[in-house]
Amino acid sequence: MMRQAGRYMAAYRKLAEKYPSFRERSETVDLIVEISLQPWRAFQPDGVIIFSDILTPLPAFGVPFEIEEVKGPIIPSPIFSTEGLKKLHPIDLEKLQFVGESLRILRNEVGEKAAVLGFVGAPWTLATYIVEGGSTRTYTAVKSMCHTAPNVLKALLSHLTQAISDYIIFQVNSGAQCIQIFDSWGGQLPPNVWEQWSKPYIKQMVSSIKKECPQIPLVLYVNGNGGLLERMTGTGVDVIGLDWTVDMADGRRRLGSKISVQGNVDPAYLFSPLPVLTDEIHRVVRCAGRRGHILNLGHGVLVKTPEEAVAHFFDVVKSLNYDKFFESGAAEELEPVGQL
Repeated sequence: MMRQAGRYMAAYRKLAEKYPSFRERSETVDLIVEISLQPWRAFQPDGVIIFSDILTPLPAFGVPFEIEEVKGPIIPSPIFSTEGLKKLHPIDLEKLQFVGESLRILRNEVGEKAAVLGFVGAPWTLATYIVEGGSTRTYTAVKSMCHTAPNVLKALLSHLTQAISDYIIFQVNSGAQCIQIFDSWGGQLPPNVWEQWSKPYIKQMVSSIKKECPQIPLVLYVNGNGGLLERMTGTGVDVIGLDWTVDMADGRRRLGSKISVQGNVDPAYLFSPLPVLTDEIHRVVRCAGRRGHILNLGHGVLVKTPEEAVAHFFDVVKSLNYDKFFESGAAEELEPVGQL
């Protein structure tokens, strides 16, 4: 479950009171391990996700950042010129040893009982923070760079592609068994612009990872990906995450059966009566078919989500018997409607 460790859990809130800095919680080995294991101990999901952030590796290649309680991430020196690019350097993985050590401990802790999952931000999404200087609702600075300073933006995206590829390989070598790539703000681009400014860099990253770690499944999640699904298949990833605004049946028809999917229960269903949540889980599973589906939410767990509902989500899924659930016959083999 995306964002399965976090503020909805009483255990996390208690720990956060003692360690109020998010950077400390996400960059200290003991705290990373403890927070990562909290939902696993409580709900026994199939995956243990390292507690981290997509911005965590930025200082390791020359982009310092801070996190303010209200404003969120702040990058004091945004990059929007050739001069700004001079601050960048190859990723120094020594500065990310807390990630590697945490993954090794988690892998040892859960053994074969669950998969240990790592994640990264896609180049375009990381570039939005680096150019805008933090979070934004409009993305005007980075979008305008596509036209006013395309060479600077291309150089930044290329640097990010190499740095994050190295970071993925580092996570895998440290114990991660699956990596999710978050192009969180890719959905803010028109599809033809995403095709030019995000997809090639994801595709290059995937190609690099597949050469070094061919056995590692790669998941791509783009928030607001309804207009991008067919284009996403061309990145080379193994799994495409659907957000909750895409109907799972429609997503399957558009993607076909040859690529796996993840998702996509609306996180708001966890605030509904439990029988309603059960029905929605069953609907999503049925629409996804009997093969190649990772049940997940269509976005991260929301703050104030009842822990009882999270427990119910996992209990319902683990109780499903696929042979009985799909007893009417094998799932239909679907060919993609089109591939771009």
